[in-house]
Amino acid sequence: MSGSPTSPTSRITPGLAAAPSEVDLVVIGLGVTGAGVALDAATRGLSVLAVDAHDLAFGTSRWSSKLVHGGLRYLANGQVGVAHESAVERGILMEVTAPHLTRAMPYVVPFTSSTGRAQQLLTRAGMRAGDLLRRGARTSPDTLPPPRRLSTTELLAMAPPLRSAGLTGGTLSWDGQLEDDARLVTTIARTAAAHGAHVRTRARVLSATGTRVDLRDELTGATHTVTARAVVNATGVWAGDLVDEVRLRPSRGTHLVLRAETLPGLTTAVFAPVPGSTSRFVMVLPQPDGTLYVGLTDEPVEGPMPDVPTPSESEIGFLLDVVSASFTRPLHRSDVVGAFAGLRPLLDTGADGSTSDLSRRHAVLTSRTGVVTVVGGKLTTYRRMAQDAVDAATTAAGLTTRACRTATLPLLGAAPRAELAALELPTRLVRRYGIDAALVLSNARDVTGLDDDALLAPVSDRVPVTLAELVFGVTHEGAADVDDLLDRRTRIGLVPADRDAARPAAEHALATVRAQARSRTGQPPSGSSATVS
Repeated sequence: MSGSPTSPTSRITPGLAAAPSEVDLVVIGLGVTGAGVALDAATRGLSVLAVDAHDLAFGTSRWSSKLVHGGLRYLANGQVGVAHESAVERGILMEVTAPHLTRAMPYVVPFTSSTGRAQQLLTRAGMRAGDLLRRGARTSPDTLPPPRRLSTTELLAMAPPLRSAGLTGGTLSWDGQLEDDARLVTTIARTAAAHGAHVRTRARVLSATGTRVDLRDELTGATHTVTARAVVNATGVWAGDLVDEVRLRPSRGTHLVLRAETLPGLTTAVFAPVPGSTSRFVMVLPQPDGTLYVGLTDEPVEGPMPDVPTPSESEIGFLLDVVSASFTRPLHRSDVVGAFAGLRPLLDTGADGSTSDLSRRHAVLTSRTGVVTVVGGKLTTYRRMAQDAVDAATTAAGLTTRACRTATLPLLGAAPRAELAALELPTRLVRRYGIDAALVLSNARDVTGLDDDALLAPVSDRVPVTLAELVFGVTHEGAADVDDLLDRRTRIGLVPADRDAARPAAEHALATVRAQARSRTGQPPSGSSATVS
């Protein structure tokens, strides 16, 4: 198993220059679901144009917990079907489509003298139920080991910063963790382009029906009309702006970013219980780049949806208070070096209650003008959402296609874990690009003329991202500006101070690629196009 491109001339391109005017399917939105729709449709043999007004992973897809959930939280709410679907899709991601971008994440739930016996039994039962989901999804225990109890000594060995006073033990379980949610989206989009999809960023939809889409190039202001056999709206929380029949009840989930030294020695995720609740936790999630994510909240959102949501101070305070209760060192507002929030596109079913009670099941809806909208769901189940959307769109349009093959199709860079572990390439590049790590490095050598030491040096003392990655973001992943590089091709922008430190490297990568393009063609490039090779 390995991911390899099939169409070397395919491109991820900012703007609409030379965009097709007639295709089988237009996909609107290039978050994880839209990219997944583009890949699904292209691999069924359809001609595809996928567009986004901004950039790959500009919206909700880059604001997740970076987890590949097995569905336990949905099982606790009685959403058995959603839980099973999530476990199945987690297994596909971790074992078939993206083993290079996922890893098994151990996490512990601590118990203290104030944790009632009923709550302990309920937590342990939940862990066992989660393992039954794993087994039902046929995910190997080598990929995700079964849960077990932990003594106090074992718990503190795994999570040294926990508050030891009153600690009575806990549980250890496993879930999936992404290297980076935006990197997953970018890799799906590259794979779609490799299979022939036209992937265009900076292309805003002005109007759409089931057979026609009017677009505006956000780089030049030029307009462009595309006729299509089918149109899929995968714009998430903005779906109702495009199709007014869609009714959503978005909720905001906020995360904090801390430096790893804030909780020294923590390498295992901790699910800190929310006081007064038997099923709510705040997660402390160690990241491979030397940071910790703390999250998350579930707050209803009213009014127009912002392009970039902002965490509220009350949410930040809530997360700090809950985590502080479980650790020796109290957390303060000054420990927060970054914060981010995402909006969940939850379908409004008309039911009363909080947004945390709404089902995470996705829905595929067809408007009176024929636009197929896919909403709800979550990052883990993007592939299934895409499959259902393409099924609905092709059926409505009377299109004959090949069968869906994304459940067995590795993304670019994918390979079995043993093969990835044996690669004699920089660990960071393998972790983020899989077997394409060699391509990332050789591409940077060709573009810059620098040696490997210069290309692989961290861009700053705090930021492990390398110049090789930034160059690849421009040449192969369609990054058009510094924001694309710092906020989506890498996640440096989650910490403003790191963003400032890395900006010169990002500007250098962009300038170097553009200078090379000018030297080869004698003319400046129109935007940055990303070849898949």
